[in-house]
Amino acid sequence: MIQNRISDEVKAQAIGVRAALEQSGLDHGPISVHEKMRALRMEPVPAVSSLARIFRDAGVARLEPKKKPRASYRRFVYPAPNACWQLDGTEYVLTGGRKCVIFQLIDDHSRLAVASHVSWGETSEGAIAVVSKGIAAHGVPQRLLSDNGAALNPSRRGVLGQLVVYLRSLGVEPITGKPYKPTTQGKNERFHQTLFRFLDKQPLAETLEQLQAQVDAFDLIYNTERPHQGLPGRITPTLAWAATPVVEPPRPVPQLAAPLADDGLRMTRIHDNGTVYARGAKFQVSRTLAGSIAYRIEEDDHLLIFGAQGTLLAEYPWPEPGTKYVGNGQPRGPRGPRKTR
Repeated sequence: MIQNRISDEVKAQAIGVRAALEQSGLDHGPISVHEKMRALRMEPVPAVSSLARIFRDAGVARLEPKKKPRASYRRFVYPAPNACWQLDGTEYVLTGGRKCVIFQLIDDHSRLAVASHVSWGETSEGAIAVVSKGIAAHGVPQRLLSDNGAALNPSRRGVLGQLVVYLRSLGVEPITGKPYKPTTQGKNERFHQTLFRFLDKQPLAETLEQLQAQVDAFDLIYNTERPHQGLPGRITPTLAWAATPVVEPPRPVPQLAAPLADDGLRMTRIHDNGTVYARGAKFQVSRTLAGSIAYRIEEDDHLLIFGAQGTLLAEYPWPEPGTKYVGNGQPRGPRGPRKTR
């Protein structure tokens, strides 16, 4: 009955708006068309459910009965801007089949596209570049969520990545999703899909610079023009960012003393059993420092281990080849409770 009261002219307008959005590479579902017609001050604007029926009857959309209703989703959202950013990289292809990577950085609370950066590969340099760009524009976040990739946060593999070192120097907490759980970065995965729809409607870029310009244009539309269906009231990310005060930035970690800032200095982490790993062996430092950051210098004949403030924690001559553990002369202490799977 409701659909019968919608004139053919209004139906044609709705279908035209949908086609224009689709041609631009933007979301063109009933919700997006409804918001676009409101923004264009068209009268009357059919309800979302009516638009869905109009599009199905016109053959430009189909019914998806297995799709969960949007109200059934319950996602965790940080309470304020800069409480947490999400970082991820996605592969893209330029003319001639040349592959590159687009780093995308978004704010968890507002869904703001904080920064994007195009690089030839998923490298630590590219990851640091996009985070630096985001910090320059919007301040320092409290934490950064990424996957466990080697260029982002390989901490679960026992490796300290360059991005993690950079973040901790600013006081930012680097966090990762659980392995084999891509839904943790679901907001960023959805962001990739929206970007690809936009790029598919653009001329295929020949250079990184051309692709960067296209991505920057997308970020501007995404932040300021496109109502976000994941935000209350379907407002834009820019409005969502401005609606809540930004959280206080973290305190930077004190920098290491200058005399230790040599090329041979390597940042590491003291393991749970109080050891530091170097050249195939574990060197005992202290269980009381487990989990803290340390720095090691590997000289030709000995190993030096320093704390974050530049204090010498331990010094060892290199052991005989094949040695797996080097103690500090102190008893290793009682073992903790055995962990069970």
